[in-house]
Amino acid sequence: MSSQATPTLRLSGIGASPGVAVGHAFILDRKRIRTPKLRLADAEVEPERMRMKTAIDLSDRQLAELKDQITRTEGSDHALILEAHRLMLHDPMLVDEVNRLIVEDRINAEWAVRRTARKIKHLFDNIPDEYFRERRSDVDYVADRIIRNLMGQVVDEDVEVPAEAIVVAHDLPPADAAMMARSGRVAGFVTDLGGQTSHTAIVARARETPAVVGAGRASEQISPGDLVAMDGTRGVVLVNPTEDQLALFREEQRRYLESEQLALATKDQPAVSTDGFRIRLNGNMEFLEEIPSLLAHGAEGIGLYRTEFMFLDRKTAPTEEEHYRAYKQVLEAMGGRPVTIRTLDLGGDKVPGKTKHEKEPNPAMGLRAIRYCLSNRELFRVQLRALLRASVHGNLRLMFPLICGVSELREARTELEACRTALGRAGVPVGKRFPVGIMVETPSAATIADRLAQEADFFSIGTNDLIQYSLAIDRQNREVAYLYRPLHLSVLRMLQGIVDAAKSANIPVSMCGEMAGDPLFTLVLLALGFDELSMTSGQIPVVKRLMRRVSRSEAVEMLQGAMELTTAEEIERFVRTEMDRRFSGQEGSLLSPMHDPEPEPV
Repeated sequence: MSSQATPTLRLSGIGASPGVAVGHAFILDRKRIRTPKLRLADAEVEPERMRMKTAIDLSDRQLAELKDQITRTEGSDHALILEAHRLMLHDPMLVDEVNRLIVEDRINAEWAVRRTARKIKHLFDNIPDEYFRERRSDVDYVADRIIRNLMGQVVDEDVEVPAEAIVVAHDLPPADAAMMARSGRVAGFVTDLGGQTSHTAIVARARETPAVVGAGRASEQISPGDLVAMDGTRGVVLVNPTEDQLALFREEQRRYLESEQLALATKDQPAVSTDGFRIRLNGNMEFLEEIPSLLAHGAEGIGLYRTEFMFLDRKTAPTEEEHYRAYKQVLEAMGGRPVTIRTLDLGGDKVPGKTKHEKEPNPAMGLRAIRYCLSNRELFRVQLRALLRASVHGNLRLMFPLICGVSELREARTELEACRTALGRAGVPVGKRFPVGIMVETPSAATIADRLAQEADFFSIGTNDLIQYSLAIDRQNREVAYLYRPLHLSVLRMLQGIVDAAKSANIPVSMCGEMAGDPLFTLVLLALGFDELSMTSGQIPVVKRLMRRVSRSEAVEMLQGAMELTTAEEIERFVRTEMDRRFSGQEGSLLSPMHDPEPEPV
């Protein structure tokens, strides 16, 4: 198909895995089958329950085989996703509700499964944590598998993908994503659904395959064989681009690949400005499988290790031994480099095996993170004991999330020391004392940063939540997402205050939100004086090269000029202009989104 024969379609989504790709669309059509709706006679109820049990057992065997295959080819971390699906098959929330509908409503198993899946997904929709909100797709995956087996349809696990394909799907099951990425024939992924923590995003980053997720109705708007140009950094997809647009993407692709080669050549060089200001560049991670990519791109440590995945789709909370093994593996894999582990950042509605809490009207502001841990001390102690034991195996730093005041930090540290003492008395080896810091992600913590700095060993600023809470917007809400502006003057002043408080107390200050890895903000963060930044693997070499080509004094001068302006629109335009003026060539192509409209004023 000629790229000029059909009008060009531009789609926007979430850049989930960096890189530029051009290829022909391969539509993965895992269409949901039409669910039969039947009413049962009394004599049919018990046979229907047995039919449901048979379908679950068959689904379990299929997933066990898939898990073994993924373990052999992709490693145990991706296989954990399949194990979570097996657990979901037997979860009382699913099984008991389906059986209840069969018995009480006298409906067939297929219909009961679909109704139950809809109910469970509704519960996921109300969870503030993005990682767990993304797990609603797992419910569909498990439900579809059960229904296909109930109807005697073959569940096809093998997908033949043509070379250099852009795989387009409504959503990608984890097994499909892992197997296709491993084939080496996939140039990129585009999905209608998903976010930064969806399975597609995680697998794509681990395999360094460009991905754009959350692209609306892409699977309906793109036809098989369409020429697709995509940018996994900016979240841009062009369908049937013009010759000029295609040439631009090809050039972007060439520059990106060239920058990747440069990254390998410079990965061991420090991120130091021309006048000697040094910033440590770390990586964010969830799965062990991500570490090789982080190290290959020059990560000097782990700035944020999220532990929430361990609580995914389980009947019971992780044991101390399970926590310990996971942390030990990561610490050993990092070979003495610092690993900052964040304690549980969830609410009670997603912690397995716990008494259900009353539904909260605003869970993002409710009982979650450190608040939940301090209200459930034994669960907290299990994680703390495992961390203390694992500290023998590497360079551990511990971080508490959602700290709003000094009292919470003191309570959390008291629990940590009590666990250390108890382990010592029991003769259990623990490592030397390690730094204990906090996530600064609420306006209250930012405002009293000077007091918190007297009690914490380091700060790590979580800009994703800090900006949301400060500007009073939900960035998941498309109606107000444009208001999410990292260069809002109030945000810049808040960041400056946090950094100044840390410097006055002589403690390190880091940033681990999305702002840290965006090249547009690199000079701003250099000027503010951060000691460390933490980001995804693909962002590290770009940020490092920018820092190595400019002086901090230049960056400070630029920031001073920006902070004399008033609106976020003015500041962003000023910063973008200054960055474009200072950098050219490879870096310049990575600074400004192609064809993006000017954002709305704030």
